[in-house]
Amino acid sequence: MAKTAARKQKPAPKKKPAARAKSAPPRAAAPATKRKPPARSAAPARSAKPAQKSAQHKWVYTFGDGKAEGKAAMRDLLGGKGANLAEMANLGLPVPPGFTITTEVCTYYYSHDHSYPPQLKNEVEAALQHVGKLTGKTFGDQDNPLLVSVRSGARASMPGMMDTVLNLGLNDQTVAAVAKKSGDARFAYDSYRRFITMYSDVVLGIDAHHFEEILDEHKDSKGYMLDTDLEADDWKELVDRYKERVKEERGEDFPQDPHAQLWGAIGAVFGSWMNQRAITYRRLHSIPESWGTAVNVQAMVFGNMGDSSATGVAFTRNPSTGEKRLYGEFLINAQGEDVVAGIRTPQEITEHARAEAGSDKPSMEGALPKAFAELTRIYGLLEKHYRDMQDLEFTVEQGKLWMLQTRSGKRTAKAALRIAVELANEGLISKHEAVTRVDPASLDQLLHPTIDPEAERTVIATGLPASPGAASGEIVFTADEAETLAAQGRRVILVRAETSPEDIHGMHAAQGILTARGGMTSHAAVVARGMGKPCVSGAGALRIDLPNNTLSAGKVTLKKGEVITIDGSTGQVLAGKVAMREPELSGEFATLMKWADDVRALKVRANADTPADARVAVKFGTQGIGLCRTEHMFFEGDRIRAVREMILANDEKHRRAALAKLLPMQRADFIALFEIMHGLPVTIRLLDPPLHEFLPHTQHEIEDVAKSMGADPRKLIERARELDEANPMLGFRGCRLAIAYPEIAEMQARAIFEAAVEAAKRTGKPVVPEVMVPLIATKAEFDLVKARIDAMAQEVMRETGAKIDYQVGTMIELPRAALKAGEIAETAEFFSFGTNDLTQTTFGISRDDAASFLGAYTARGILATDPFVTLDREGVGELIRIATERGRKTRKSLKLGICGEHGGDPASVAFCHEAGLDYVSCSPFRVPIARLAAAQAALGKSSASTA
Repeated sequence: MAKTAARKQKPAPKKKPAARAKSAPPRAAAPATKRKPPARSAAPARSAKPAQKSAQHKWVYTFGDGKAEGKAAMRDLLGGKGANLAEMANLGLPVPPGFTITTEVCTYYYSHDHSYPPQLKNEVEAALQHVGKLTGKTFGDQDNPLLVSVRSGARASMPGMMDTVLNLGLNDQTVAAVAKKSGDARFAYDSYRRFITMYSDVVLGIDAHHFEEILDEHKDSKGYMLDTDLEADDWKELVDRYKERVKEERGEDFPQDPHAQLWGAIGAVFGSWMNQRAITYRRLHSIPESWGTAVNVQAMVFGNMGDSSATGVAFTRNPSTGEKRLYGEFLINAQGEDVVAGIRTPQEITEHARAEAGSDKPSMEGALPKAFAELTRIYGLLEKHYRDMQDLEFTVEQGKLWMLQTRSGKRTAKAALRIAVELANEGLISKHEAVTRVDPASLDQLLHPTIDPEAERTVIATGLPASPGAASGEIVFTADEAETLAAQGRRVILVRAETSPEDIHGMHAAQGILTARGGMTSHAAVVARGMGKPCVSGAGALRIDLPNNTLSAGKVTLKKGEVITIDGSTGQVLAGKVAMREPELSGEFATLMKWADDVRALKVRANADTPADARVAVKFGTQGIGLCRTEHMFFEGDRIRAVREMILANDEKHRRAALAKLLPMQRADFIALFEIMHGLPVTIRLLDPPLHEFLPHTQHEIEDVAKSMGADPRKLIERARELDEANPMLGFRGCRLAIAYPEIAEMQARAIFEAAVEAAKRTGKPVVPEVMVPLIATKAEFDLVKARIDAMAQEVMRETGAKIDYQVGTMIELPRAALKAGEIAETAEFFSFGTNDLTQTTFGISRDDAASFLGAYTARGILATDPFVTLDREGVGELIRIATERGRKTRKSLKLGICGEHGGDPASVAFCHEAGLDYVSCSPFRVPIARLAAAQAALGKSSASTA
């Protein structure tokens, strides 16, 4: 009774959210309970608006019987699924015949008040007749009916995000014809109950849990464990009960007209383009709403016709590791949704995988050897044809293999690296093409900790290693909880019996995902791999008690909020927080990075403030430090006391006395950085933030600090009040500090130059420090501060007898500085664009306060992306181009870079390449991302294509 128990631990889901009904067309909206349904199932009426296309425009493309009207290159029009079905048909592969309704219909549909082009009905009818001719069946015929599937297919793969209906065309008459023709009433009525469930859920808005409850009750009463235990009479009885439930919920009978069913399903697929989970997925993967989806209508082939039939999903290489070996799962006597839904535990495709898993269930290779041999032939052919790892869906109907889909398979970053390098080494692609095959942002997956091999592990359960990596966090049982707690800064693990597309927001928020059911190709596994989240699926020993918010495994029971760790590389679920280990990058990573470095023009530096940051940056291949924020050094240990003494000083003499205490500390910091960089350039920014940031704020803190300093608390309070500003980000900071208190800049310059002399002696490498003056608006400001820096350099050279090569430049972070760049470049030797502040000052938006409204801006299309994540090309980018042009017109050798957070964003790196900058600087862990993004920009790959 394991199956029944597993089903019953799910509470009855709520009715479909209102957003779903709103996203569908009026004729396709999900009806409320017991009201007359909208005319969703009707064939399209002629549009009241004139068609934008000519009468000859083609809206439907057919495929099958070794030929097709489309091809792979037409994916923008036919969607990925439709284009690849056409391509496989053209290759002569066994593809069930069908037709694709183009993405242009989806665009038309949403721009014409949810109506269809006038010609569409006739084109669909003609396509149905074409498919019927190829299959020898007739759609809607009561004696020899053609049954079809209706699936979505956007140009970018969106697994599980939109709707699918199988077995369409079944009704009370055609089911009897199918039973008679197949000689298998059990198969016919099993297919009919599946159709009622899917159509009711997708088209009529009646949640699938209604039918699951009926099925579970029936199995309990009969003592059945699995769906396959049910006989024909069981399914007949359940079909009648399902139809009764539809009438109870809808107020009308289940639709019996196959043509009405078809148009209802078509409307549902187009409607699902705007469902919440699809919107969320597009936002996460930068897929434009304007692309739309195609609809694929295809003759059904059945994997549920007995033990000689099956359905499965396969990858031509392992999507987690990249290993070149057929990888996947299948189920005998099942339909495709069973494999990914986790309702039954799938079986391995190959004998090798079965032996590795220790499974006693037969592999496809053993149970269906002829179909397996054909699948092996086809997967080799498709990988060579597409020159990439393929994700395949197939059905075996009474021993014959049918291909239902091929697409470039989603993969982890680790697998992507290995596959790209091996495909290049195999001669299928070039090294340059290999560089473009890996999404730079996905490298983040490789740059996070894994479980320390020496750490003690308390294993409470083991599942499937569905997505590599490891994470610790509090247990949560719903996607909404995950999103809420993550927004509070808490780390969570989303624990579900199985995930569904509605959980995508919680999966995105969670550190990792754990499911009790589902295989390596389940929804949880596929989505987690795409997100780079660790995932353990199919941990069958887990018992989830949602009413009591507990998770049990054997004798261990954990409550919501307790911490667990999951290891997505081994499938282990561990109690408590387990020690992690930093990643080690080598092998294919090093190979691909070398190929990337060979072609990129942009240099990549790191933002590093401490020796630890610098060491990480060197490990990841940095070419220098592009931003060292000296103020970050001031908060450690005794330094903060000296800084506060300086701030509280009443005159220059006392300020200099306090700064003298800081000098040796700053010098030691810079020596360490210069030594680690070993001759690579280091850009050091002078003190930038407002001084009040270094003072205590609460009464308790003030008293503690005053006591430690031997100062009067009232003096601290008074000084803090003096320094308080209404808008400190635009106040007394940056170069303004160095102008008002030049002794601060002098101390920092002395520390830099003395450190350069000492580090050069220790390493034998020349040190060329780059001193950066922040927040310049005018040349006069820069010149005043530069004069102090130059004077200190001369003084240190006199004192040490050493010659110091150095440069003085500025951060361009104000629009005025960008516009006056030609003038500033007369004395500035380099510019570093501080894009964080430049974005703030260009938009007039505070980065700290923008979260409250930027989401609405991007959702409504006012801004394409968050400008603090991806550089705003049109505004901020225009200022950078202006400053670049004007600065280099004055000083041809002017060195240019950026040092804001955008330096690690692939799309922003591409802009920097186009704008002619010399380098980008980013956080140490994003250095590899920037290196790869810079190479792809040099090779002309659009940053949008990496989304």
